[in-house]
Amino acid sequence: MAGTLSEKPGDGGDAEGSETTLGGSERDAWVQEQYEQYPYPERDPAEEDRRLVLGSPSHWPELVHYVFGGHAPEDRPFRALVAGGGTGDATIMLGEALRAREAPYELMHLDLSGPSLAIARARAAQRGLTGINFVQGSLLEVASLAPGPWDYIDCCGVLHHLEEPEAGLHALASVLAPGGGMGLMLYGELGRTGVYHVRELLRALAPPGAGPDAERLTVAKRLLASLPPTAWLNRNGQIRDHRSGGDPGIFDLFLHARDRAYRVSEIFDLVAAARLRIASFIEPFRYDPAFLIQDPELRGLATSLPPRAATAFAEQWSGNLKKHVFYVVAEDNPIAPPAFGPDAVPILTFVSPDSAAAEMPPGGTIVIQSDGLRIALPIPAHAPDLIALCDGTRSIRAICRLGSARTGLPMSEAERQLAGLYRVMNAINQMVLEVPAKHGAHLPGSTSRPSSRGSGHHARPARRRRARPRRG
Repeated sequence: MAGTLSEKPGDGGDAEGSETTLGGSERDAWVQEQYEQYPYPERDPAEEDRRLVLGSPSHWPELVHYVFGGHAPEDRPFRALVAGGGTGDATIMLGEALRAREAPYELMHLDLSGPSLAIARARAAQRGLTGINFVQGSLLEVASLAPGPWDYIDCCGVLHHLEEPEAGLHALASVLAPGGGMGLMLYGELGRTGVYHVRELLRALAPPGAGPDAERLTVAKRLLASLPPTAWLNRNGQIRDHRSGGDPGIFDLFLHARDRAYRVSEIFDLVAAARLRIASFIEPFRYDPAFLIQDPELRGLATSLPPRAATAFAEQWSGNLKKHVFYVVAEDNPIAPPAFGPDAVPILTFVSPDSAAAEMPPGGTIVIQSDGLRIALPIPAHAPDLIALCDGTRSIRAICRLGSARTGLPMSEAERQLAGLYRVMNAINQMVLEVPAKHGAHLPGSTSRPSSRGSGHHARPARRRRARPRRG
């Protein structure tokens, strides 16, 4: 309930039975103060010369696949808003992608924290990125600060810190352009087991407002170092942000004045209330019993469930989803990811064709390691030969022709094997599809123009691939 601390662990509230009350406006002030003192995530603009942080949501090929059906609108400058952009990961990633398109764009970075904005600005300046408008303010005021309409909105790890996440999502939906979409991230309840137990301990020893934040941070570090192996955080073993994120990571995870975590069913309800629908969760395999369950009879039962129930089943089956990354579009937007067809162009998202081919055993399996979950997925016999041809410019028809000539496979068999390879690679979010302009999705009233993108044997050991990066 707004205005009081919730009794549900994970809402940023107190433990059940507590009589502590705290007004939402006071929590708002503490949240802003936290990000003023500890800009998040911790980033050094000097490192921009050495690396580009990539991840989901908002990786360009991925968002085009799920939000625009494989082809981004080109009839006018592409307009993107990063709402609650923090120190700039999404803004820099999108800025580089939009610059590479060599087409006009407008990009806005909105954040409540002045120090976070300063870091994001410095990162953009270090890269020579232009065309970015940095604005300080709350996403709840987006209608006046950033009225749009926006073709794409990124809001990663922000809504769950609001007093009323529903109001935040409604505000963003109000400035979304027709035919546009959003990339969102919300905390996952099951995978964060242990986090809120530690929060309760720290609220007892170092509650908000009881002393300087630096002292509370010291108490948190001592507590984390002293927890017994039986503590839920240590039994979980998959919570590592506090080990690699510096002081901002520790504060954000354990001392935050307000956040809540979600289960899949709650996300469906949240999205529907804003008159949106989920286009896809990322990575898709983590939400699909067809990939997660090895027992064929159980798999058949789980995959026969309605889509929403099957997705919730997958979440409970794995029990390790710390974050939910997903794309949404308007509830009446019929857009869908592009179908596997002869004119579509496979795009490898986070790996080069040569690297992918070298890592992929012929006719074997690839093993995915994701937050303690190990899944072995079968791949076709000629997967290395075919994936080496996926250079981001060749169509499926062209890849099959060339693959057939090089391997001796009939065209129909080359297409069958490429389809099987795509099914697995798309499920682990390593491959998406781009389609030519005449087949692609456009905003209402847009006109098509050509895209400017130029841009096994079971005796062998299975290769391991880690799930691709998720921001936040």
